[in-house]
Amino acid sequence: MISMLAIFSRLFKGLRHAFQLSYFRGLLILCLLTLLSGTIFYSTQENLTVIDALYFCITTLSTVGHPTFAPVTTLGKVFTMAYITIGCGLFLTLIATLAYVLIKEQED
Repeated sequence: MISMLAIFSRLFKGLRHAFQLSYFRGLLILCLLTLLSGTIFYSTQENLTVIDALYFCITTLSTVGHPTFAPVTTLGKVFTMAYITIGCGLFLTLIATLAYVLIKEQED
């Protein structure tokens, strides 16, 4: 339990340092906008609840994937292809930036 608290402490400290970087804040805003647009799209186009749509968006961008949902409409499939291509790049860049800050923080 103590090690988990130490990990979360280090993560939050890294997040504080990452927020000082303007490009990290920009990436975070873009990721949040991507999640918001995907949630709105899937809840309206694919008739998912807002929570299910957000869950699908987060699992998609984190590359975990959703085991039971696949878009049904043609527009949903096209949107999902673009969403994965753009969103995964943004999300992974955000995670890589946070990892970079954590590594640099440990070196200093």
